[in-house]
Amino acid sequence: MQRAAVSVMSNIAEGFDSRTPILFREFLGRAKASSGEVRSQAYIAVDIGYIEEHQTAKLLELTDKCSRQIKRLMDYLSMRSAPNAQRATHNAQPVRR
Repeated sequence: MQRAAVSVMSNIAEGFDSRTPILFREFLGRAKASSGEVRSQAYIAVDIGYIEEHQTAKLLELTDKCSRQIKRLMDYLSMRSAPNAQRATHNAQPVRR
């Protein structure tokens, strides 16, 4: 669970320093998946009796919040790059031969 939690932050950092917005979004997707992994492992820990259910409430709330924030950032980056792509296509001059 600790490794998955560290993976969330590590993937965000690695993506932020990546070469392109596309790679950044890809790393954000990995971070979001790691957040889901932490959430899944919390349920498993309760199921096997490692921790009490009431102890996981805050953890589950935080992992859900983390996933939603990452998703919003991914959506923002997608929207931000979409108009630029459309503008580049719209302003392109036809090739004359």
